[in-house]
Amino acid sequence: MNMEMGLFQQQAMKLVMTQELRQAISLLQYSTLELSEYLEEQALENPMMEIEEPSHAMKEDISYQMPVMWNDEPSEVQEQEEEQASSPFDRIKDDRQRLADYLVQQIRFLSCSEQEKQMLMHMAGNVGDSGYLEGTYEDMKRVFSISETEYEDCVAMLQALEPAGIGARSLKECLLLQLERQVPRNHFAEWVVENHIEELAARKWKKVAKQADVTLQDIQQVYDDIQKLDPYPGSSFAVAEPPAHVYPDVYVEQDKEGLVVRLNNDSLPRIRMNRQYRHLLENPAEDEATEYAKKKYKQLVWLLKSIDQRQQTIRNITEAIVKFQREFFEFGPSALKPLTLKDVANEADVHESTVSRTTTQKYVQTPQGLFELKYFFTAGLNSGSGEQTSTSVIKSMLEKLVEEEDKRKPLSDQKIADYIKGDHDIAVSRRAVAKYRNELNIPSSSKRKRY
Repeated sequence: MNMEMGLFQQQAMKLVMTQELRQAISLLQYSTLELSEYLEEQALENPMMEIEEPSHAMKEDISYQMPVMWNDEPSEVQEQEEEQASSPFDRIKDDRQRLADYLVQQIRFLSCSEQEKQMLMHMAGNVGDSGYLEGTYEDMKRVFSISETEYEDCVAMLQALEPAGIGARSLKECLLLQLERQVPRNHFAEWVVENHIEELAARKWKKVAKQADVTLQDIQQVYDDIQKLDPYPGSSFAVAEPPAHVYPDVYVEQDKEGLVVRLNNDSLPRIRMNRQYRHLLENPAEDEATEYAKKKYKQLVWLLKSIDQRQQTIRNITEAIVKFQREFFEFGPSALKPLTLKDVANEADVHESTVSRTTTQKYVQTPQGLFELKYFFTAGLNSGSGEQTSTSVIKSMLEKLVEEEDKRKPLSDQKIADYIKGDHDIAVSRRAVAKYRNELNIPSSSKRKRY
């Protein structure tokens, strides 16, 4: 074998994942909230960049073209917000009252000894977000020198506070506390909860009815009454993390010319150039400060381009979705058609992974309501005519059948599949019906049965 060593030239193309490219991909997959947080982080690292919080009350589009973004004068909106922020009333949070605070307010007005109030306030601090008492007598004994009888007396005083069921130590106790306050009292329901709560939950109603010597309709009524009670009496109060608001990334609106796609740039922060660093660029000098300003300027330019590209990609993909799902936007969810990532990728001339990133945690406001963009991608089932029907439409059929069924003889999953096949010529298996039913939080036929 003849082996030679030498130098050869070879041309090859290779995609290099630069920092800028990684940034552009990240911006595309960020939700609006994540993007806002990312921009705030970038503003801390880039002194040339200043953030102005978005105003959700504004209606006109904000362009992310660089000349508009480089506004170093405070906007009229910003000046108004700064004036309004000076009002003390604007500093008052519109949060729900915390449960512990609500309990303490009631304890202060109780007619009991000062020591009992101290113990009750200690207990209030041990009531969890769901409303249940998490401390025990042993825990209380380490703080206060009291007997178990005194402890139970304090628990009773705590459980007498609002809301009903507060301070319970089990689900059974929570339900009983609420039933005891009903006027008139339902002693039979209390007896069932006290002695047969497990059988009631497991729907072993015949066993309970036989022991109580009542009809199944009586047990059904108790079950219905208990369903109206709150198993988590503290859930209506504020918790540590308030729920986040969801703002649409894009709008689909109906006008005289048809459906129009409009970006919601108002949900993103406005970016301004720092005056001091802008002055350095306008009056350059051969020093480190000017070179640093130029470097940060380039980073800001790329960031703005990436944001603009993100917004245009969201618009293009939404327009492609609208083209495929036009009937949905006009008539509602029942008109949703089967749609795949590949369909939209081909229409928007992008890769499927781009469609996936763009539609995750991005929301569109439509005439039918607010939806995540991923909502419009759904599998389909073939009908006898060869046409495909989306799983969302199948679910609507399922819901309608359950809604109209005779509750004394509820439809089994197989019966539902048979009806869909007979009425709509769509073959769907019993297992698929069970899957869709669970996704819709519809109980099985045995649990839907009424007496």
